[in-house]
Amino acid sequence: MILSNPSRLNTQTSSLRQRVSEYEETLKITTVQDLAIEAVKVITFARFTDVRGYFTETYRKTDVLARADLGSLQDVSFVQCNESYSRAGTIRGLHFQWNPYMGKLVRTIQGRMLDLVLDIRKGSPTFGYIIAHDMPSNQENVAGQWIWVPPGFAHGNLFTEDTAIEYFCTGEYSQGCEAGISPLATDINWSLCDPSLKKLFDEIANGTTVIITDKDRNGLTLSQWTWDKNSDNFIHERMLG
Repeated sequence: MILSNPSRLNTQTSSLRQRVSEYEETLKITTVQDLAIEAVKVITFARFTDVRGYFTETYRKTDVLARADLGSLQDVSFVQCNESYSRAGTIRGLHFQWNPYMGKLVRTIQGRMLDLVLDIRKGSPTFGYIIAHDMPSNQENVAGQWIWVPPGFAHGNLFTEDTAIEYFCTGEYSQGCEAGISPLATDINWSLCDPSLKKLFDEIANGTTVIITDKDRNGLTLSQWTWDKNSDNFIHERMLG
């Protein structure tokens, strides 16, 4: 084949190399944030945007392995990926599993999620404490976020608008080895939670339009779970490896 315009090809090649370089610089984990309970991490990753929209790699194993501040994810293998859609005013959780344990890496695809994380590790200095992290997402965001909820925590969500989320799991669903603490349980300690997010939770939870299953509403209290023999599957020292 004879090239009719070699200079044009060189220009295109140079442009392609520049674009690849831009992707390589942009598609990286930009920050890792410790929340009030240190084992829970928020991972921010960049999006590459131009006039067409955006492109991003939502997860890349080598980026995780390169981060010393993501040590708790170094040996993690994800075996299941779930997608969930929830209508505005929905509360889910607080769920957890053993045999196998299930850690979750969660992100909002579109909408707004308040992610709820309750420490159920017996002997932990934050046992019984819950935190919330606000995770809105839309096409205009220049970055996305994951929240890493390792085994040893009960997990739930509150959605202020119609929302789709995705989460990777370290264990496959195991019926009979799961339990749930009601997000409305009065013995949960909210003192580590951002007060504005707690207020938002209360407004929705106590409102007339809240959407929550009977199973979640009538889940265990923290003290009821503590007396359950299966709670011994979650001991702080053991969860630390």
